[in-house]
Amino acid sequence: MLDLLAEWARLAQTFYAGLNLSMPNPKHISAAPTNPQAKITPKVFDVADLYRGPVTEPQTAPAAGLPYDEKLRQAYFWVVNNAIISPYYDIEYNDGPNVSFVLGDSKTKFNLPSGQSYSSFVLLPLLNFAVRRRCLLVGGPGRGKTASAILMGVLAGYSIKEVKRAMQHGQPQMTIADLLGNPLPADLVGAQSMDNIRIAWRKWLTMRVKIVDEYNRIPTRTQSALLTLMADNYAEILDQIFESPDSAWYLTANDDAGGGTYQVIEALRDRIDIVVRALAFNMRFFGDLLDRVEQGLKPEEVVPAQIIFTQTEWDAMYREILEVVIPPEVRRRLEFFASQFEFFEPAAEQLEYKTKDTAKLAGGDFRRLAAGETGKDKLKDLGAQTKNGLSVRSLMTLIVFTKALAYFRGHAEVELEDLRQIIPFVLHDKFVPDLDAPFFEQPGHGVYRADRIGWIRKLFDLACAEYDRLNLDKDDEVGKLQAEFEKGLEGVTEAEGRARLVKIERLIGQWSGGRKLYGHIYDDLLKLKYLHQRYSNYLRWLKYK
Repeated sequence: MLDLLAEWARLAQTFYAGLNLSMPNPKHISAAPTNPQAKITPKVFDVADLYRGPVTEPQTAPAAGLPYDEKLRQAYFWVVNNAIISPYYDIEYNDGPNVSFVLGDSKTKFNLPSGQSYSSFVLLPLLNFAVRRRCLLVGGPGRGKTASAILMGVLAGYSIKEVKRAMQHGQPQMTIADLLGNPLPADLVGAQSMDNIRIAWRKWLTMRVKIVDEYNRIPTRTQSALLTLMADNYAEILDQIFESPDSAWYLTANDDAGGGTYQVIEALRDRIDIVVRALAFNMRFFGDLLDRVEQGLKPEEVVPAQIIFTQTEWDAMYREILEVVIPPEVRRRLEFFASQFEFFEPAAEQLEYKTKDTAKLAGGDFRRLAAGETGKDKLKDLGAQTKNGLSVRSLMTLIVFTKALAYFRGHAEVELEDLRQIIPFVLHDKFVPDLDAPFFEQPGHGVYRADRIGWIRKLFDLACAEYDRLNLDKDDEVGKLQAEFEKGLEGVTEAEGRARLVKIERLIGQWSGGRKLYGHIYDDLLKLKYLHQRYSNYLRWLKYK
């Protein structure tokens, strides 16, 4: 068989040479940099760092080969050019002015980006690989979801056979034992206590890339066991515990409505960090598909060794990603955006409990409560578009993926556009839209009922526009009070402390004069109350002293 393959390769090379053509080589990696610019310089441990602050783990500098961010980009371009046929550039960046057109009766805006842009279906699973989180790939059958997940396993250094055998296939009869392992029969018969029962754990639990195909076909009880493994990295059977390593998870589903053979439990959906949609095949690339069939080419079998990550490289790359800086001006806009959604004035009497979570826990009729909120402009109030706010877990995930996107682009700092591009995919399953909100009734906004990605990006754009209107980069009284407090209380006199209390009370007094309450004001008020308490306690301590 090997002799036949060698002969075929020799004849093919002769054929291409006779035509004066280059035979395509899917294993070839270009030596040219994928994104020429200043390189990210990883931090290397210095003894002097011991005297600058808390001790941190020494950073592993890249070996003589590629920097890790360049290796990650090379992996992306190899996959997008040789493995996954996804000619979409839906994550758009511009370097200066770009060209755009308006098409069709719906006046669709069509952009031609002037900067290096990317396909979300290829890039986001790769970023999930880099930061070892949990990715849901959604789309109809045969659109490359499983193939994309298998490629991530190969990039981690596993053989195709290992990846495919370790893949968990969701089906209605799947038990916890099928998922995790079985107790040894001999131990069940002869054991005197639960501690004496050994478990034959499934090998896939040890892998650094875990794939669960059609996870919404798994029975509810087995989903609970999967939840524990995904959330806390351990499996449990008969009081026996198996610790699983940090892994990049890939789950697939044919729809994103939570349906399937079994409804996906809410806690399991909440543990999914990023949602990626498999877009339709573009028939203009049918020739590429034909070539693969005729050549018998399977991309996962020809992944170049240069883009496979060792465990050491993987760990070092993740540490470098966490070092990417989110500058204050970007962080402040993220804070302002995220503050829009939790506040719900009709939910309670005391300000602290006026949240959507309070209403949800009470089990009341959300629509009825929302109808009683008549004082605000519900088009201006972004929080009126959702039935929930954002959890701490969602915000932490957003921070990590934003850093990962900036790192992938070769930047040491996050840009606002990085945040804008990644937000819809991270928050895709986190927001529950209130489709009865006036926003969705506006001309041209009906499309957002189905287009979750476009809706969330629109929310972010509207929040940024309001941030600019309020001129919060320059006119942020709460920010000034916070900065003053963060300088510390040492040396602050009683008179100065009381003066700061007066400033806080005066600002709240100004707001109480008929100003409508929106989410960002709610957060500001609670921050002011916090500062007021800290100064009050400090003055009490001074008096005691």
